[in-house]
Amino acid sequence: MKLIRLGAASVNQTPMDWDGNRRRIESAIADARAANVGLLCLPELCVSGYGCEDMFFSTGVQQAAYENMLALRPATSGMAVAVGLPVFYDSALYNACALLVDGELAGIVCKQFLATDGIHYESRWFRRWTPGVVNLLGDPIGDLLFDLGGVRVGFEICRDAWVADRSGPGLAQRGADIILNPSASHFAFGKQETRKRIVIEGSRAQCVSYVHCNLLGNESGRSVYDGDTIIASGGKIVASGPRLTFDDHVLTTAVVDVDAVRRSRAQSFDAGVTRPLPPDGLVEWSFSWPDPGADAPDEHCAPLTNWEAAPDHKEEEFTHAIALAVFDYLRKSRTNGLVVSLSGGADSSAVAVLSAMMARFAVDELGMSAVLDKLPAVATSAVLDDSATVRDLVGGLLSCVYQSTANSSDATRHSAQAVAEGVGATFFDWSVDSLVNDYVKTVGKAVGRELTWEDDDITLQNIQARARGPAVWMLANLQGALLLATSNRSEAAVGYATMDGDTCGGLSPIAGIDKAFLRRWLAWMEQVGPRGVGPQPYLSAVNELEPTAELRPAGADQTDEGDLMPYPVLDAIERSAMRDKRLPMEAFRAVAAQFPEHDRTQIGRWVIRFFQLWSRNQWKRERYAPSFHVDDENLDPKSWCRFPLLSSGYEKELDELEELLRD
Repeated sequence: MKLIRLGAASVNQTPMDWDGNRRRIESAIADARAANVGLLCLPELCVSGYGCEDMFFSTGVQQAAYENMLALRPATSGMAVAVGLPVFYDSALYNACALLVDGELAGIVCKQFLATDGIHYESRWFRRWTPGVVNLLGDPIGDLLFDLGGVRVGFEICRDAWVADRSGPGLAQRGADIILNPSASHFAFGKQETRKRIVIEGSRAQCVSYVHCNLLGNESGRSVYDGDTIIASGGKIVASGPRLTFDDHVLTTAVVDVDAVRRSRAQSFDAGVTRPLPPDGLVEWSFSWPDPGADAPDEHCAPLTNWEAAPDHKEEEFTHAIALAVFDYLRKSRTNGLVVSLSGGADSSAVAVLSAMMARFAVDELGMSAVLDKLPAVATSAVLDDSATVRDLVGGLLSCVYQSTANSSDATRHSAQAVAEGVGATFFDWSVDSLVNDYVKTVGKAVGRELTWEDDDITLQNIQARARGPAVWMLANLQGALLLATSNRSEAAVGYATMDGDTCGGLSPIAGIDKAFLRRWLAWMEQVGPRGVGPQPYLSAVNELEPTAELRPAGADQTDEGDLMPYPVLDAIERSAMRDKRLPMEAFRAVAAQFPEHDRTQIGRWVIRFFQLWSRNQWKRERYAPSFHVDDENLDPKSWCRFPLLSSGYEKELDELEELLRD
């Protein structure tokens, strides 16, 4: 029985933070050594950071990544450690992984399948490596298999395992005992289940032990990484680590029996289909595996973390993902706190609650002292120390402002105050009526007529939203804080937002999620709440309100869905049009079948309205503050859904649908 302790370590990195990235990697290696790990896998591009974007083209960045990889060699004494970095070789740049063995560089493996869908643009920077090609001149590089003291180790780098022609089968036929999968796999709802299947099937079909590790946290702004760590052997997960944690790194280990997977391979593989080893594809390294300790090979999966076992998994995932993303954005942007223009409605209330959950989760996991160490600007500006409570922390970092006009109601003021008091934020309440009236009088005088609701409805609505922008920006500037915008994805799709008004902000935490889900999530927060936190009853004031921009006079009975359409229908049209790339007639047929309770002609009118609003508001989506990618149906034109600023506006297609509706 050949026992080896394998390790997978997620790390929370920052692009081009050379000292910090190396320090966190060294800390993970030190923890692995203390746990008797013989082979440790760290994430894809963890040395440089995955999100360097066009700075990958910088020769300085390439050189710094390579030098920092080499600087890690002393930390690997007595171990084998895999670290990801960009490598320039033979006039091309590769997404690569270096294997450091007992203080030396054993070789470099390059990614064979680049991620080019969704938010990924790897082919802009990297060239894919051709399977079977190796070069042993200088540092061994290419499609390598490593023989470490008689145990063979191969690599599937992230996407290499997701494609139909994945690299694993070829590695297994070459005799791999262990496959490492260093990844930078962005968070999306339910995506971990897909990763589990990939890992389980890789270990079962290839008859290997399989190690997957992912990046952790909000690395570079838009993408969130869940820090997933999974170790499987023979088709079973034997260890998995917590996800979406606030720590710098997470280490997961498991003892596996190499001889057991070899016996399984001998029973499963037909010797007639085993490929001969490429003569130069194997790197042999003298290596004495460290004693894994007294543990027997693990035979079952580690228990789930508390919140992952909850039945409301999507709601829990959303809360933890956004909380971690805001926390990392706050600390990495080095700002003193957060400001929210709190209208009392669903969107701004959700942003305020998520900000408070960020503080609660961080303190529960790390303790107040560690949180303040990670947020020194907040600790200094709010005069907080280790004796502070979570409410003290929220009060010091989060300011909420209710900015009323003549059209604001007592109900929304009460709702905003209830949310601010419920989460423990600092609350401000002021009126912008005088500013609105001055603008209206100034422009009316200039054009020579009085502006009226009958003739100037949109103009008079927009000036109220825009008048709120300067003051809340001013408060954020005074506090050195990050202003959070409150737009959601549904409203972004149809441009139901006032530019330079309710879109003001440096970050838009909920712009990647639809309004229908946000309303369900707020009801869940009120009645159930996250595991370990519980219900948030103050949200009843929000959930009792019908969503409204509250920009028309009270007698107009303005509601969001009255201005647009029912949010579930809007979201269904958006998915059909943008996710599924259907033209108006196709989208109409699909959505009409989905909502038989609505008149087909009315569905058709809503479809026409959606496509018209979508086309004319692309410029708004180009200007929205950065948002987090939490759903693989994003509308962010900078990371997922590109659409021309100028187009036909589906004119011909909408005319055809209009003709059908008239028949």
